Amino acid sequence: MNVTSRRTARPRRATAHQAARQRLTRTAGVAALVGALLTGALAVPAAALLAPGAHAAAGPVSATGAAPSGTVLAVAGRAAATASDEPATRTTWAVEPATAEGPDGRVSYRLTVDPGGQAVEHVTVTNFSDHPATFDVYASDGVVTADGQFDLLAAGTTPTDGGSWITLGEGETAGPTQRVEIAAESSATIPFTVVVPADATPGDHPAGVVAAPARAEGDGSTVTFDTRVGARLHLRVAGDLAPALALTDVRATYEPSWNPFAPGSVRVEYTVANEGNVRLGADTQAGVAGLFGWNAREVVAPAQREVLPGQEAGGSVVLDGVWPLGKVSGDLTTTPLVVGDDVVDVALSPTMTSYGAWALPWVQLGSLLVLVGLVLGVLRARRRREARTQARIEAAVAARAAQRT
Repeated sequence: MNVTSRRTARPRRATAHQAARQRLTRTAGVAALVGALLTGALAVPAAALLAPGAHAAAGPVSATGAAPSGTVLAVAGRAAATASDEPATRTTWAVEPATAEGPDGRVSYRLTVDPGGQAVEHVTVTNFSDHPATFDVYASDGVVTADGQFDLLAAGTTPTDGGSWITLGEGETAGPTQRVEIAAESSATIPFTVVVPADATPGDHPAGVVAAPARAEGDGSTVTFDTRVGARLHLRVAGDLAPALALTDVRATYEPSWNPFAPGSVRVEYTVANEGNVRLGADTQAGVAGLFGWNAREVVAPAQREVLPGQEAGGSVVLDGVWPLGKVSGDLTTTPLVVGDDVVDVALSPTMTSYGAWALPWVQLGSLLVLVGLVLGVLRARRRREARTQARIEAAVAARAAQRT
């Protein structure tokens, strides 16, 4: 909304009445913007993440949800709005693990399959809305986001691991995706088959099955939501487990205090990489010490809740109270942790790496230079003042001597 104003040839101070009209105009502009958002007349970016155990509701410009069933894997993507003044039609749905008869109360799937073997499962999609809705149901590989939440590959990304082993439906219509139309306040249960390749690597291959509102091509929408709700699949290929974490990209930097009479801190940034074949948590501890082991201390870093095989997670830890007395060094130790109800019948060994950083007293040296400069400036000003005083005395003596002669 463009707001223009006119100026008269002679500038003058706005009256109270004019100021009130300007405030009213700004308020109307804000109201128009809000109205545009609610009616779908303005396209804006947005993203939302529902809490685990919720079902989702989606419309042209919003996604909301709250229900006791289903596991939300992701609600994200490109925010959408249509150029229509019609009120948004909300679609609310849930996805649950099931048997052929319907939902069975499980929160997620847990399967252990031999290489070359297969397993059959079911997923139920429930439409809670008061109108029919069409959904695309598909599977994909699991990932963990930067904030530690489980998610699937972005919509449209072809899975290459556990998600690619899943076929939905049965018979001639079976495939990687199933489009189902569900009547109002009704459910549909879809079978799916997990076929593990004979040469699959033993260990965890996380995946998930999701349902997203089907989008008709060429519907005139300027932007569209990619809103999906699903159930996680803990898929493990039978065989020897090899849990292993590694610390990579370890970087340590000294951060001095602004106060020259206070110690600074050492920030250690690192990456925890899962180089094994089973998902693990990570408990990391950092130690630091100055010259000759002086001022040694240890700090526990925030734990990584879950690092999937072949993936990594970044972390950082700050060690306070470090004086800038030269090089500081320390050790970074990560201990693998079993996640949730997983069974790992193999010893978990911690991994350790060393780091170092120069803690130089730049603030203290700068303060000292400033202090020395002030002292030298005072001394120089004092010498100049004494020189001027001596010159005046000598001039007065010379003038008196001239008068006597």
